[in-house]
Amino acid sequence: MIRAYKFLMRPTVGQQAALGEMLRDHCSLYNGALQERRDAYRHASKTSIKYGQQSAQLKGIRAFDPERQGRWSFSSQQATLRRLDKAFAAFFRRVKSGGKPGYPRFRGVNWFDTVDFPKDGDGCRWDSTPHDPVTRVRFQGVGHVKVNQHRPVVGTVKTVSVKREGKRWYVVLTAEQAQPEPLPATGSVVGIDMGIASFLTTSNGEHVENPRHARKAAAKLEPAQHKLSRFGRVRRDKRTANHQRAVQRVADLHRKVRRQRLDHAHKIALGLVRDHDLIAHEDLKIRNMVKAPTPKPDPETPGSFLPNGSAAKAGLNHSISDAGWGVFLTILHAKAESAGRTVIAVDPRNTSRTCPECGHVSAENRPTQETFHCVSCGHLAHADTVGALNVLRAGLVRREAAPA
Repeated sequence: MIRAYKFLMRPTVGQQAALGEMLRDHCSLYNGALQERRDAYRHASKTSIKYGQQSAQLKGIRAFDPERQGRWSFSSQQATLRRLDKAFAAFFRRVKSGGKPGYPRFRGVNWFDTVDFPKDGDGCRWDSTPHDPVTRVRFQGVGHVKVNQHRPVVGTVKTVSVKREGKRWYVVLTAEQAQPEPLPATGSVVGIDMGIASFLTTSNGEHVENPRHARKAAAKLEPAQHKLSRFGRVRRDKRTANHQRAVQRVADLHRKVRRQRLDHAHKIALGLVRDHDLIAHEDLKIRNMVKAPTPKPDPETPGSFLPNGSAAKAGLNHSISDAGWGVFLTILHAKAESAGRTVIAVDPRNTSRTCPECGHVSAENRPTQETFHCVSCGHLAHADTVGALNVLRAGLVRREAAPA
């Protein structure tokens, strides 16, 4: 199996400048390759340029610009071109499936924050100074950079990436490992119902509080964003010291919220994986759930629109995003795979409207957000607990129906 590790780097001032130049030059390569594809297709011949053709030009590009493009690893530049190729492949896939195309866009220097090295030892070297107790990673054109390695890396390092987050620099590794030993069986199964009032509710009746990290940070984030909005949109190198501090303040607050949300998701997922052999959850289409409502034109007044509940929907969308369901479910599946547990996603339709006692399905069974009261048999329970019970039952049915 493949596992990722992320470590904070401690570059010197000179190394920070070199890392920034590396991102800048890879961004320039990406944008240049994108422009070439656009120009070729706009030509009367409608020519399509592929990765292989652009990769073959790298040798000439490096020779023509040795002080910039020639400084960096050839393999990392190929990875940047593959990144663009994947963006185009995804674009054509969405066009074919009838989705929103999303044509690949040019990247600004502020929005290009990652450089990939496809192979350890080719343009980079993890643990480049094994004789030194301080861990370092070496990058071509940058040198040996100190790394705050807070845990050991198990397995064989396959790929290395450099990532910039605000003023911090990280190295991200992927390592190939042997499949770990599964955790001992507990004989327990559970269903979970994701929510807003509670982050999740289990079929055992346990409610996990929703921490609402973004809402708690709003008291500091709103004035910081308001202060940042006073500055005009200028290039990074044209910002004043006050502008740079305002940008950094907003970035730091967002990073703190993101890390809090990630930490909460890891802890809850770990507890579920340790205690249960099977975990069933709703197969939520989160991207569809946070879409804005369609505008309603007023037929009597051209150019005007009727109320469509967009304000209330915006609040709900913020709450869903703040809860971080997608992050949690991704982590849950990854931890379950490592622990040898089973995670099953089930159809969420009518899970909160079906009576677990008599099976009666009706919207009237849920008179309020928290209360479930069956109009057929009179069963009374918490609505989220009922939803989790129905999710568990659907998960058990799917497990039994799955081929051995």
